[in-house]
Amino acid sequence: MVKIPKSHPRYWSLLYREKIIRGMEEGITAKAGLIAHGRGEAFDYLIGERTIPPAEEAMKVAVAKLLLANHPVISVNGNVAALVPRETVELAKVTRAKLEVNLFYRTEERVKKIAEVLKKTGAKEVLGLNPTKRIPGLESERGKVEEDGIWKADVVLVPLEDGDRTEALVRMGKFVITVDLNPLSRSARMANVTIVDNIIRAYPRMIELAKEMRDYSREELEEIVNNYDNNKILSEVLLHIRRRLEELAKEGIWRKEKI
Repeated sequence: MVKIPKSHPRYWSLLYREKIIRGMEEGITAKAGLIAHGRGEAFDYLIGERTIPPAEEAMKVAVAKLLLANHPVISVNGNVAALVPRETVELAKVTRAKLEVNLFYRTEERVKKIAEVLKKTGAKEVLGLNPTKRIPGLESERGKVEEDGIWKADVVLVPLEDGDRTEALVRMGKFVITVDLNPLSRSARMANVTIVDNIIRAYPRMIELAKEMRDYSREELEEIVNNYDNNKILSEVLLHIRRRLEELAKEGIWRKEKI
């Protein structure tokens, strides 16, 4: 990895960019994953590179639903494995969820390498190596799933997701949670819960919430979920972006006048 001085104003952004590049070089991340990461960075700028209140609310609901689930599963792709492998494993442990590797640009070698990364960071079991089922109506490689994993799941967390699989999983009757920086994407609009945040911030916060909420009663968790409106949350994100752009525009005009 390129050595990035911590004094650099873009230190964290550049650090995680390098992790994605290293993931590609190690055969974990697909080339297209670099493009997807760059697109996500653009939306992260728009929300201010911080966790905003709508994302915090969505995370709380997501955690509540994972804790209520009978068979929760966290899906893992190359970008997730490159960016937050330890956090992914810890989130699975604290929510009693299974891990399953699922890739659009699937090769058996990539699946094995991602599984190895997760096991090195503490995962005892990683599914996805032996898919025997196919998600109905999904012809891509992402349609391949394991029977004891995503196929059987009642709640699925699909971060950095392709919208077609989100839609297909919802059609199957599964409760789908996604982490997606683009509030306009098909994944964001089709999921039951959309966390519009950078996964490097979202997963650590979700782990904190899960540790706090696992002692909640079932009734308390159900109330959190039942009071949630994903369309409202997405609208609040868009309003946040609009206000931020207006503020930046005003700031820019002010600077020009001072100059």
